[in-house]
Amino acid sequence: MLELYHGRTSTCAQKARLVLAEKGLDWKGHLMTLRGDQFDPAYLKLNPNGVVPTLIHDGNVVIESAVIMHYLDDVFPQPALMPSAPLARAKVRMFIKLVDEYVQPAAFIVSFATANRAWTTVQDPAARAAAIARSPFPEREAMRFDLAENGLGSALVPDALRHFSKLLDWMEAAAAHGPYLAGEAYSLADVVVTPYVERLNRLRLGSMWDKRPGVAAWYDRIRARPSYAEAVTKHMIQDDLDRYASFTPDPWPQVREILAAA
Repeated sequence: MLELYHGRTSTCAQKARLVLAEKGLDWKGHLMTLRGDQFDPAYLKLNPNGVVPTLIHDGNVVIESAVIMHYLDDVFPQPALMPSAPLARAKVRMFIKLVDEYVQPAAFIVSFATANRAWTTVQDPAARAAAIARSPFPEREAMRFDLAENGLGSALVPDALRHFSKLLDWMEAAAAHGPYLAGEAYSLADVVVTPYVERLNRLRLGSMWDKRPGVAAWYDRIRARPSYAEAVTKHMIQDDLDRYASFTPDPWPQVREILAAA
């Protein structure tokens, strides 16, 4: 039996759901709000990092989205989501490494500087310090406060946008060699990247690939796959759609200036 602790719009949860969908696997979901329930003691026993997703397979716990993707591909090998050719496998691993080390933190920064900014109440310094001290992950909490206060003006934002630009450049280069990121076949490279291009689009930053036609064509191809609806859009509710559609100000003018200055 497969169980997944996940969040509706979590980029990392989307990766796990995409693999489950591509393989046609049945699973039981445990939906989390991610408004503090990820720090409940019972959940921290499963996932000490206080994040989603967490996979439970026949009573065994697997954490970390990249590990979960590989685990599912190993245990349920058909259809295979890792190519057989060594060079193509290396390309998949490079995309996963880029996302894990740079793009996932960048998504946190850009999201909380824009659509998710209102989630964090900017309090007086004493109250803010107390909230940071109470958090199991004080550095992450301090970043939220900085982004809530400064938005796209935060010193954290330029590097985050550069990491996204690097990802899009890699994708554009990959488009010259096949319809998918590692070549002719859909793979874990496409799985791991999809949530972040989706996030940019939801944040109204799709103009970042206006001059990257390969990225645009890839995104259209991904959205046409049944797994996209099953793993991404199916889990969004109206509140999620409204949050992305209604936040102000429009981030693109300021993002464009930051990218031009980079």
